[in-house]
Amino acid sequence: MDLAKTVAGNVETVRARIAAAARRAGRAPGDVSLVAITKSRGAEVFPALLAAGVADVGENRVIDAVEKALESPPGLRWHLVGHLQTNKVRKALGLFRTIHSVDSLRLARVINEESAPTGTERDRHAGDPVAAFIEIHSGESQKSGLPANELPEFLKAARTLDRIKWIGLMTMAPYAEDGEASRPHFRKLRELREFARGEISTIQGLSMGMTNDFEIAVEEGATHVRVGRALFAGLPG
Repeated sequence: MDLAKTVAGNVETVRARIAAAARRAGRAPGDVSLVAITKSRGAEVFPALLAAGVADVGENRVIDAVEKALESPPGLRWHLVGHLQTNKVRKALGLFRTIHSVDSLRLARVINEESAPTGTERDRHAGDPVAAFIEIHSGESQKSGLPANELPEFLKAARTLDRIKWIGLMTMAPYAEDGEASRPHFRKLRELREFARGEISTIQGLSMGMTNDFEIAVEEGATHVRVGRALFAGLPG
């Protein structure tokens, strides 16, 4: 099997579906970033993704990503999409420049404190702000995220964290075979974004939508979709 050819074909298909969904919503396809979720794959997929024009890769676990990065080509933009423990923040900041999963004020404060360019792990990003999404809880008990009713208080405190650039809101809708079931969750996040950017003007993005529902997410305003299985369909494992 030609890994690069398979991935390229899958990327083309996913991008076409994103473009069609964007057009249905009267949006420009270029306004949607495709983040390839590589948590279940080894570093061998990264050259294929880059060749297919996908540089944004998302990982759930800091340690896994750091190990894969050692075997990866340059040019990747790393996104942390899984829950981040406060004791992993320093290591995470050595690699990730976008964190999709800030789910508490305590975590935000640790990120802000640790992001000062004082150590070797920060050398590659010295002086850069950390781009971050605020993760909003979807209502599913096992998922992480900030309860929506706590967002106003969070935003007031977040304005004081000067080493973080707040770029949007994120959610993980409860899994359903029918992606349409995610629409109310995505619509709610879009409504929360309208409120949030009134408090912090840089909050423009919406990170939402995965393989089963990314088209619905695009129709509802997603700026970042997090797609894994659809990009690696046909590959072993």
